[in-house]
Amino acid sequence: MTGGWAVVMPVKRLLGAKTRLADTTGEELRPALALAFAEDTLTAVLACAAVSSVTVVTDDDEARVTLARLGAAVVPDSPRGGLNPAVEHGVAAARTARPGVAVAALNADLPALRAAELERVLDAASQAPRSFLADAAGTGTTLLAVLPGVDPAPGFGTASRMRHRASGAVELMPGDVESVRQDVDTGEDLLAAIALGVGPRTARSTHRLGDGFRTSAASRS
Repeated sequence: MTGGWAVVMPVKRLLGAKTRLADTTGEELRPALALAFAEDTLTAVLACAAVSSVTVVTDDDEARVTLARLGAAVVPDSPRGGLNPAVEHGVAAARTARPGVAVAALNADLPALRAAELERVLDAASQAPRSFLADAAGTGTTLLAVLPGVDPAPGFGTASRMRHRASGAVELMPGDVESVRQDVDTGEDLLAAIALGVGPRTARSTHRLGDGFRTSAASRS
């Protein structure tokens, strides 16, 4: 893709993020782990040769400062209407900064993300006006991509895979891109991500979960 992709990453307020992880991580660690996911995701995205910019959409002060320091452009979540309005807002901001750019909305909870795998997904996405990648569970979506001038019409949320397919988006099927599919909502998801190999910030945070948790993760490798 000439000029590279602009990636949009919505990030929730940390205190309300990843609530389904609380049973695994405890309430104290959960917000820090959500931020670690976003940091490791962003670092991998910025290392991807197919990506030219990243726009983070968030109203969380800590996330704003931390992710801007890593290299993202950060815009406030002014719609405050949930994930899909945040995606639309981020796409508009990315296109204002770079008219005519292709844009991919990406989950911020991909702590095992590999830049080379993301590049393969984006290369596949360049062949369709609007496309998406299903998550590891097969029901959700981790990435929604649109070529210049195409309305993203995001349908993230429960059963988003079927919603995106029904809306006419092309489902991407590249091989060996597990790290782009493995989002983290539950303890089981976190174990799967650790087995793939998470980034350094997530690794440091999960170290606090204890030997039993790390042993369970190692047994999956």
